[in-house]
Amino acid sequence: MLTLKLLREQPDFVIERLAVKNFDAKEIVDSILKIDEQRRATQTELDANLAKQNAAAKTIGGFVKEGKKDEAEKAKQEVAQLKAHSDELQKNLDDLNKQQLDQLVLLPNLPCKDVPAGKDANDNVVVKMGGKIPELPADAKPHWELAKSLNIIDFDLGVKLTGAGFPVYIGKGSKIQRALISFFLDRNTKDGYTEVQPPLVVNEASAFATGQLPDKSEQMYYVGLDKFYMIPTAEVPVTNIYRDCIVAKKDFPIKMTAYTQCFRREAGSYGKDVRGLNRLHQFDKVEIVQLSLPDVSYKALDGMVEHVEKLVQELELPYRIVRLCGGDMSFTSAITYDFEVFSAAQKRWLEVSSVSNFETYQANRMKLRFKDDDGKIKLAHTLNGSSLALPRILAALIENNQTPDGKIKIPKALQEFTGFDIIG
Repeated sequence: MLTLKLLREQPDFVIERLAVKNFDAKEIVDSILKIDEQRRATQTELDANLAKQNAAAKTIGGFVKEGKKDEAEKAKQEVAQLKAHSDELQKNLDDLNKQQLDQLVLLPNLPCKDVPAGKDANDNVVVKMGGKIPELPADAKPHWELAKSLNIIDFDLGVKLTGAGFPVYIGKGSKIQRALISFFLDRNTKDGYTEVQPPLVVNEASAFATGQLPDKSEQMYYVGLDKFYMIPTAEVPVTNIYRDCIVAKKDFPIKMTAYTQCFRREAGSYGKDVRGLNRLHQFDKVEIVQLSLPDVSYKALDGMVEHVEKLVQELELPYRIVRLCGGDMSFTSAITYDFEVFSAAQKRWLEVSSVSNFETYQANRMKLRFKDDDGKIKLAHTLNGSSLALPRILAALIENNQTPDGKIKIPKALQEFTGFDIIG
């Protein structure tokens, strides 16, 4: 979340930058600053009252020792009155702190200066394109038809077992899933990322720290009995490894990667965009996370974008890199680059990765800090990216590599992990 220091010192700047995300922040910012004035005044009054309370308490023993019972009793009554007032002030302060936090979490992260203005995906900016779009015959099949004919993914069985959006992978379909996971993890660890295997469920504190709560509460699966949330991405547990930590400056950058299954309700998703693997409630994804010093976090972001680009290139998929406009960005991101691969049979671009810098937004929520050379404790920067999300990668691989006789060729880089070069 945004810091109070920033809101106090540059409220107009905050309002101006959030307008790039099409977010009118004036009312909330004014409310936070008003509460902050009341909170600081209450804190000052409480501190003064506690000082009087402590001073009065110290006199009681002296009066008792000197045999001054009346003075001692009067001092006790004064302390009792001061304590009652301190308790009342502390309760007011707690209420104001809660009110302020409730307002603070309603403010999105500020978009950085490189984020273009815009309302939705139509205003995103394509910064790079690569690969060659394959020319398929007019009767080329979409991946859900190919998967059915080759018996590698059963969507109907998933509906029977659970519901729509929970496919069952079979035979070589399962093998290529495992191959993609191994391929991504292998390339990530070779690039210096430490592999971790986190839980698939997190507590409320973890979901709050990375910004899923309260903003995305309706998109998450909730395990009510235990008050746990099924993770929508490995970003949540992996970044939270360093929640409430002061990290030594010499230990940066911290680079982690994880494979997890991800769970998203995807409420409100309908139509052609949800066919086959295009939008699932449960899916596999490999994530990369970096914790960075502030002055080099954008260099780290560039490195993460280059890394994901190499993965897509190795898979021989046509791709484009898109810088998201303010209106299409997530609540928590300062800047995001999406990777999209072209699905030749569907004739559309499919998002397969988002690489983002959150600057101090998540770090402030989770109290992830470092001690700088000047001795001051400062907030670190957090970054993450999909490296990569499997469903749409697999969809594009199946469609783009289909042969006239209905088989699927496996890209060379993946063959050492699959153990076969063709399906069918």
